[in-house]
Amino acid sequence: MYFFLSNLSFADICFISSTVPKMLTDIQSHSRVISYVGCQTQMSPFLFFVCMDDMLLTVMAYDRFVAICHPLHYPVIMNSHFCVFLVFMSFLFSLVASQIHNLIVLQFPFFKDVEIGNFFCDASQLRNLTCSDSFTNYIVKYFVGAIFGFLPIS
Repeated sequence: MYFFLSNLSFADICFISSTVPKMLTDIQSHSRVISYVGCQTQMSPFLFFVCMDDMLLTVMAYDRFVAICHPLHYPVIMNSHFCVFLVFMSFLFSLVASQIHNLIVLQFPFFKDVEIGNFFCDASQLRNLTCSDSFTNYIVKYFVGAIFGFLPIS
């Protein structure tokens, strides 16, 4: 359990560290814009660590399930090799999911010299800046929502 908590803490620290430096420089300079390249640079680690956070919470839920439902088999099922394997698979799945998300966003044609009026960049903001028709936006939005198990509201 502590092994998973330490990895979750690391993912949370990195998750916060992907947005806070830009926010602090924006507060200092009284500017709230981010460039397209800065947006892509900020969004990649943000999506990775958000997904990693979710995967580690899922792994921790499985750990508690085994501890509660199979207490006598817990040391055999949740040995150290299996715990490292679960963290590695969380890392791998997070990497793949974040890169798929980034590749979908990169397929849209954008104005390259656009500035986004916020210190935080999200894929929905980039999707709204596309030069393509809105039908493609809706297809991508619902396709990604179906993959990750939710339907987007906006």
